[in-house]
Amino acid sequence: MTDRAMTEPRIALVTGAARGIGAATVAHLCADGYRVVAVDIAGTHQEAEGVDYALSTWADLEAVAEQYPGSVIPVAADVRDVQALRAAADLAVERWGRLDVAVAAAAVIIGGKPLWETPSEHLQTLLDIDLVGVWNTATATVPHMLNGPNPQGCRFVAVASPAGISGLFRLAGYNAAKHAVIGLVKGLSADLVGTGVTSVAVSPGSTDTRMLQATADLYGLDSVEDFVASSPIRRLLHPDELAATIAFCCSITGGVLNGSVVSATGGFNGG
Repeated sequence: MTDRAMTEPRIALVTGAARGIGAATVAHLCADGYRVVAVDIAGTHQEAEGVDYALSTWADLEAVAEQYPGSVIPVAADVRDVQALRAAADLAVERWGRLDVAVAAAAVIIGGKPLWETPSEHLQTLLDIDLVGVWNTATATVPHMLNGPNPQGCRFVAVASPAGISGLFRLAGYNAAKHAVIGLVKGLSADLVGTGVTSVAVSPGSTDTRMLQATADLYGLDSVEDFVASSPIRRLLHPDELAATIAFCCSITGGVLNGSVVSATGGFNGG
């Protein structure tokens, strides 16, 4: 079966949907005919110890949804709250009858100090949002996929990072969380053997987003353009490029990537 053969729109849930790669993914999926529950922390701000940049607002999330009336439902939910994510997944099924795809794109970045000077509270925030948030997203969405009308076409996609396979300078906590995300994706793919549902990680390179600006600030760089020198293609990536990669992973044909880490880094491998 191919996506072209599908007679009904596919249904997706995307976290981190208000900005950056998450917002671009919503746009790409909608262009492909999907219906999307777009989830972000907007309006539910809880303490995120160590995050020193502004998180998304409800206005950010609403602006994404307003571009696709009837196709996107905005939901304010913190990925640390599994019950809120379950409610968002239930909403997709109630509104559109099933859930085919989940994209776990929500994440934060904290760093700028060596491991031994990094407060344990900062590590906990990274683990709670970047790792447990992915775990919670899978917990809330995968059962709907397994119990839906077409498990063979269902996909779970997590946004990882080169920090998940290499060590990045003064980002030990972020490295730990993203390494664990890759382990989670591989473990989930093992649990899903024979079901038709697949699990994959996408690893973006330096992408022109607010998180990259936050990373530049951690390093005391003047501009995100300073990351260009470490990219073999000598430019920043655009969120739309990552969204296109993620959208393929979400597709029926993207099932061949099950259990893998898709490198969309422009050649950057960290280290």
